[in-house]
Amino acid sequence: MLQDIPPRTLREAGRCILETERLTLRKPTLADVNAIARLADDRRIAENTRRLPHPYSQGHAVEFVRGIAGSRETAFLIEKDHTPIGMGGIDWREPEMPELGYWLGVEYWGQGLATEAARAIIDFTFEQFDVAHMRSGARVANPASRNVLEKCGFQWCGVELHRFESLGSSTPVDCFRLTRSIWASLKNWSNSTRRA
Repeated sequence: MLQDIPPRTLREAGRCILETERLTLRKPTLADVNAIARLADDRRIAENTRRLPHPYSQGHAVEFVRGIAGSRETAFLIEKDHTPIGMGGIDWREPEMPELGYWLGVEYWGQGLATEAARAIIDFTFEQFDVAHMRSGARVANPASRNVLEKCGFQWCGVELHRFESLGSSTPVDCFRLTRSIWASLKNWSNSTRRA
């Protein structure tokens, strides 16, 4: 019976590959350090992500890749046509309320790729883990990221101040929440349905 099959552990989940119509999402390796550093070293990205420093060096990328190997985070390198274009994943620091995060290189903005990647990560999380809801956030000054979350079914639940490393200060963040029931009702997302 299905209930007798134990859920995936986070370690097992870190080895999976997600595929969408245009993207492949996989665990980053040390071979990806140069690409990650090149993409992440842009102030426009750092100012919209809480934990990315600016400037972002290869050393930061090495530390990140090594750090996720032993952490509870589920991280994916996002690739389009075998070219890295960004990162996405789930932060498990609060296991009852995992947090979706993502960023894309600036040259890949405005093409629907963040929504496609986010939907794949959301599907993976709800399919593989017994969580009732997820959370995410977007700077109030970042309407594009808010649009991604809303297209994925997240509902606005308030504004909080969050510290951003690259800014060296706190800034207002729109907070969003996605329940399993809303996700289930939207599960037939067209171009992001994961391939078997």
